[in-house]
Amino acid sequence: MAGMVYLVGAGPGDYRLISLKAVDCLKQADVVVYDRLADDRILQWAPDDAEYIYVGKASSNHTMKQEDINQLLVDKAKEGKCVVRLKGGDPFVFGRGGEEGLLLQENGLPFEIVPGITSAISVPAYAGIPVTHRAVATSFAVVTGHEDPTKGKSNMHWEHLATGVDTLVFLMGVANLPHITAKLIENGRPADTPAAVIRWGTKPEQRVLMTTVGTAAEDVAKAGLKPPAIFIVGDVVNLREKLQWFDEPKTHPLFGKTVLVTRARSQASKLTARLEQLGAKVIETPAIRIEDPADDYAALDAAIGNLSDYQWLIFTSVNGVEHFFARLFAAGKDARAMGYAKVAAIGSATAEKLKAYGILADVVPQEFRAEGVLEALQGKLPPHAKILLPRAQEAREILPEKLREQGAVVDVVPAYQTVAAAVDGEALKAQLASGEIDLVTFTSSSTVTNLIQIVGAAAALAGVKTAAIGPVTADTAKSNGIEPDIVAKEYTIDGLVEAIKENM
Repeated sequence: MAGMVYLVGAGPGDYRLISLKAVDCLKQADVVVYDRLADDRILQWAPDDAEYIYVGKASSNHTMKQEDINQLLVDKAKEGKCVVRLKGGDPFVFGRGGEEGLLLQENGLPFEIVPGITSAISVPAYAGIPVTHRAVATSFAVVTGHEDPTKGKSNMHWEHLATGVDTLVFLMGVANLPHITAKLIENGRPADTPAAVIRWGTKPEQRVLMTTVGTAAEDVAKAGLKPPAIFIVGDVVNLREKLQWFDEPKTHPLFGKTVLVTRARSQASKLTARLEQLGAKVIETPAIRIEDPADDYAALDAAIGNLSDYQWLIFTSVNGVEHFFARLFAAGKDARAMGYAKVAAIGSATAEKLKAYGILADVVPQEFRAEGVLEALQGKLPPHAKILLPRAQEAREILPEKLREQGAVVDVVPAYQTVAAAVDGEALKAQLASGEIDLVTFTSSSTVTNLIQIVGAAAALAGVKTAAIGPVTADTAKSNGIEPDIVAKEYTIDGLVEAIKENM
């Protein structure tokens, strides 16, 4: 039985601009054939066991010829596979989707087109340049800056383009700017017409060069702008002065900054999203991975089996909450098994996670660390209180030790463990040394120690700013030779982001 091919537009660069239908297609993909211009994070929606085939093209460097890509889609579809052909922008706007679709049709194979947001409109928009404006431009044209060299005869009607259209958007034309601008001027477009070259539009590394038709080629050469970039011509370019928003410091104070997030990938999304909302480019390089405890939950399961014995449960992390309830449910129990036990959470995020399981924490300290929990519990524990503390296998001992000094009976059980993630240490060291990374974030002590283990020594972070989620993490950094530049006043992800915003 023949498979199905989806020719999917991935959008212009910002992975959040992909459509809901495109995501649905990716979720059911057996094979993903993807481009250079598609942000790799778009692949997160495809199954882990899908076959991924990179066919990206960069100027004269083609991983695979277009004819071979066309045939690849046919071959995979004939195998009965669900194939997603993922393209930057829109598949039918200089995306060669028509060629791919025609060969599929000739072979009697079913396919669908999933339009994407084209860079021709979205990239100028992210630069604050509307391609039309009622008072300025009532027409626009999207033009290839790189015609098929095998055609023999050009289809470009410069005499009409130069003066017959208000706004011109040239895609893939940076290398041909001298020819493009010369043709425009030769056919009547004034040399002083406003123009702009926009590189990596819609992405945090977006760069906008304001110029004119007459000086564009020279200005681009001086600025060293390389593809991918678009060239836009017309009076609408002047509107950027008032409509600039994406690369505007007040709107996106972290624009132009690259931040390394070292949190476990399963938990990095909130921090990544908040930083991206402020304009930062985020590189997720998890220094830790969350795994089952070394005893395969033996101690936690035993404690859950005797849950009614405990008067207090203390949770010191979101991970602890998640793993505790996962084992509770696996035992065929629910929150009722906690009986009359009271619950303490180390901070607001942990309390929110408990609430998701129907538990309202009785105690949440003002200071989100072990010392804060101890202070908040003063006067609340009965004599010889029986306490369950499900937490990371590796953690500070101050909380159970101090509670025992007060006469409590504390059962510390490992609910999970953090281990060093598999990361290419040499590649990360090269990124740090190149100056590409402006800030490294630490959200726990284990992210500090494991990152140092990955890069070999704290010296690899010399010259790079660091931010710690709180004093405990900051102290771990200091003891390992790193003096944090930023320490959050509120020991949460939101607090860390706010501190970064204020100090970068």
